Formats: sequence, C-alpha cells, structure tokens
Amino acid sequence: MSTSKLLYRYADGRVWNSLAIAYSVGGYLIGLGLLLTPFWLAKLGGLLLLAHAMIIGAYLIHEFAHGTIFSKPAHNALAGEVFSWMTGGCYADFQDLRRKHMRHHVDRADVITFDSKAFINGLPNWARKLILALEWAYVPAVELIMHFYVVLLPFISHSEKHRARRGKVLTVLLIRTALFALLGWLSFSALVLYCVAWLIMVTVLRFADAYQHTYDAFAVLEEDGKIPADKLRDRAYEQLNTFSNVVSLRWPSLNLLLLNFAYHNAHHEKPVAPWYRLPNLHAELYGDAYRQVVPMSELLSSFHRHRVRRVLSDDYGEFVDGPKRAENFYGAVGVSFLTAV
Repeated sequence: MSTSKLLYRYADGRVWNSLAIAYSVGGYLIGLGLLLTPFWLAKLGGLLLLAHAMIIGAYLIHEFAHGTIFSKPAHNALAGEVFSWMTGGCYADFQDLRRKHMRHHVDRADVITFDSKAFINGLPNWARKLILALEWAYVPAVELIMHFYVVLLPFISHSEKHRARRGKVLTVLLIRTALFALLGWLSFSALVLYCVAWLIMVTVLRFADAYQHTYDAFAVLEEDGKIPADKLRDRAYEQLNTFSNVVSLRWPSLNLLLLNFAYHNAHHEKPVAPWYRLPNLHAELYGDAYRQVVPMSELLSSFHRHRVRRVLSDDYGEFVDGPKRAENFYGAVGVSFLTAV
C-alpha cells in the first residue's frame, strides 16, 4: 500500500485534497509575499489571493473536523491546528471546535457558546448603536466580538477547563502580536491589507453560513449542556431547515470557490462525504429543482437589506415558495464554525 493511500482517508481524494491544501498554503504564502511588494497592483492581487487562500483554509478546517481528509484522526487534528493559525481561529483548541460543530449535526441546532444578541442588547445604548453602525457598514462586528470572546473566555470563566487554557492563549497572543509587529515593520500597508483579507474571509464565511439553516440557536457553554426537547428534530426536520446556497447553478464548478460547502443538504445527509464528492452526491439525492436549493444570486439582496436586522432578530426570517422566496429571509449571524467555539 502506498504512502498516499495510508495518508488520505479516501483513495480518490489524493489529488483533490493535495491540490486544495497546496493551493491554500501556497496562496497564503504567495499572497503575503505580494503584499510586501512596492507595487499596488501586485498588492491588490495579493490581497485577493490571500483572502481566498484563507477561505479555502477555513473550509479545510471543516473537512478536518469531519475527518474526511486524512485517514488518522491525529493527522486531521494536527492539520486543523495548523490551518487555524492561518485563519485566526488558533485561540481555541481544534478539538473544542470540532466537538462544538459535531453538536450542530447531532442536535440539529445552531449550538453556540456566546449569545451575541443578549450581549448586544445588554450593552449601553451608545455601544449597541456603534455595533449596528459597523454592521451597516459591512464590518462583521458580531464575528469580531465572538473572536474576542474566545480570547477572553479563559480569563473570565470560572470553569477550570477554560482557565487551564490561559497559558496557551497568552502564548498565541504573544506570537501573533510579534508576527504582526514584524509584518507592520516590514510594510504597514501589508499589515493593513492582511487585516482586510481576513475580514473578507470572515464576510464570505458569514454570508455562506447565514443562509444554510433555519435551525433554532442555543447558547450552550459547556460540552454536556442540553438543548430543549421542545420539538422533534429528526432527519426530515434537518433537511427542511437546511439550504444549499450554491454559488451558481449554471456553472457548478464555481462552487469550488467555497470548496463545495454550499452543497449543504448533501453534506448534512452524509457528513462523512468529502468535499469533492458533494456535487455528485447532491445531484443523486436532489438535483437542481430541489426546493432547498437557493442560488446565492437570490440571497445577495436579502444579505444587504437585512444586514442590521439579523443582528438582533429573534429568528432568521422566513423562506417561502414563489418568485421572491428569500425576500424576508434575514439569515443567521455569529454561527460560523470558526467563531461558534
């Protein structure tokens, strides 16, 4: 048996996974290098390449969490930690991220550790208005708050488990601060553009996440925290409240831009199916005429119009049948697999 077959979980994933990993790592390094050049056209290209490399890296973390890439769980965990550094999710342990995401599948709910709506509503009026103003200006303030929460949690929690992470978080903060300081010393514009690239990644992830479910959201801090048994959350419920917000129906290959993450119904039907099999699995199970298939072109207007409303809305709005079926589909906020840890 060859080394590649031992390395990857599925034999048909050797080429696809190698290309995805190489693109993400290579794009990250090349994009960063382009940001350091004195030419603004090169900087712009580097910004876009870096942002997309981090987007693919984020979706690879999702694959590592499901164990669909490497044959050994330890290899998936190690890769998940490495790519978490690339995407800024390194303040939380990969295994904690994985367990929280698995609850999303098992409980068929948006299980989060931080109730952003309750937090924002509890702020002084000026602070709440500032957050809403940032969201109006397309700054992902809620996701930024949730990332800061992950950093602060070990220092404000009474849980011994969280307090035990103080050393790791401080170490990560020191290393990342030193690296960002070095980047800023080499080129201040490169540091600013790096931050912009990261914000682009977060915005793309939150747009994709916003319209993939109409699940109930529950803030559950501890691993064994239970969600209310107030309704039957079976597989029929799961599919009815899951949407495949594909990048394009006309050009399916464009869904590779998000590592096929948009084929979300197929992913939830078979969570161990790797990303490169999802288009065929989706076609076999549903086809493009499936009610739950919603092209992103139908969601852009809703994402724009409801960008402030979804921050404090008690629900995700409604998806109805008809020509304007997503008009009042507000979408979720703060449920990304990178921030909901």
